[in-house]
Amino acid sequence: MSKDCIEMITSRQSIRKFTSEPIPDSVIEDIVKIGISAPSGGNRQPWRIVIVTYNELRVKLADAAHNQNFIAVAPVVYIVCAVPEESAERYKERGRTLYALQDTAALTLNILYGAHLHGYGACWIGAFNEDAVSKTLNIPSNMRPVAMIPVGKIDGELPPRRPRKNASEIVVQERFE
Repeated sequence: MSKDCIEMITSRQSIRKFTSEPIPDSVIEDIVKIGISAPSGGNRQPWRIVIVTYNELRVKLADAAHNQNFIAVAPVVYIVCAVPEESAERYKERGRTLYALQDTAALTLNILYGAHLHGYGACWIGAFNEDAVSKTLNIPSNMRPVAMIPVGKIDGELPPRRPRKNASEIVVQERFE
């Protein structure tokens, strides 16, 4: 594996300070393309992405996210929605309650990597009022907003890297004893 690839993956971090500089449409679309290359259970792809660029809507999303105002500053916010019944068609309750969420988590991570590969900062936001987001964006009742990802040019210096646990603290070899 290329050291450059490893460096790109391991250097990604959550960014919460953005400029309001617009992102070219071609980059917004490429980030989606990278996002939807994520794996999904049975290739069901039980997801939708709402791309929000209007300032008024970004402000409402920031409010719905417990006043995380940096969301309103980012020029683009991707809202990742799960469509649980698309997974449940094949996998029943496990698809509805687990696979659809796992699949959207993979999509979300790929969007984060897509933004990073293009030189933009991004942050995975899970703390928000789902009903308020759904109402703001007219999301149909069969879809569940599960992540917001504000993306933009990083304002200022990168924040210090947050510590990670050592592999020895989290890996269990073979089985728990």
